[in-house]
Amino acid sequence: MVYITRKENFCAAHKLHRKEWSQEKNLEVFGKCANPNWHGHNYSLFVTVKGEVNPQTGFVMNISELSEIVQKFVIEKLDHKNINMDVDFMQNKMASTENLIIGIWEQLEKPITEKNCKLHYIKLQETEKNFVEYYGNVEL
Repeated sequence: MVYITRKENFCAAHKLHRKEWSQEKNLEVFGKCANPNWHGHNYSLFVTVKGEVNPQTGFVMNISELSEIVQKFVIEKLDHKNINMDVDFMQNKMASTENLIIGIWEQLEKPITEKNCKLHYIKLQETEKNFVEYYGNVEL
């Protein structure tokens, strides 16, 4: 089994808040991420797929095809968008990085599987110091 990883970047805005809470409560729980005027990040997304090496191409998957899938199903939907308002797969969800990475996985799993690979792992880096990792819905 061989693993390959593609890194892509996007910029997006979001706000962490619960409508049923007061602004004071949102600020208490979410801090500056509850800014009523939103805030943004320059995200880095790492997508790792796994599979057997094709003896004809020498590839697990053509890295250009992986990039095209990530661009079509994720980056085009997120780049320079408001995650809370503009992103179809994030509608009615808290726009946390944890929920975002699960949504990204759901966007990528099927098109990658159709290329005879398996989505193994994704990492979403929100800031220089903060990132989230996800291996799909697996039992620990």
